[in-house]
Amino acid sequence: MKKILLTITIVFTLLVLPGLVKDAAAQPPPPPPQDIPIDGGLFLLIAAGATYGARKLYKQQKEEKN
Repeated sequence: MKKILLTITIVFTLLVLPGLVKDAAAQPPPPPPQDIPIDGGLFLLIAAGATYGARKLYKQQKEEKN
């Protein structure tokens, strides 16, 4: 009985499962990525960097005077 069950399991594994895997793997490709605008965000990043740099420069000059 064990030999028959083992044979049936092996035949099922070799004949049926590859067909199921083929159907599962045949999916359409993902859509192309959308363009992302960087207009407003880039301006804010430059403004924040300039503000940070000006503050560091102000603090450095203030320490040199003391």
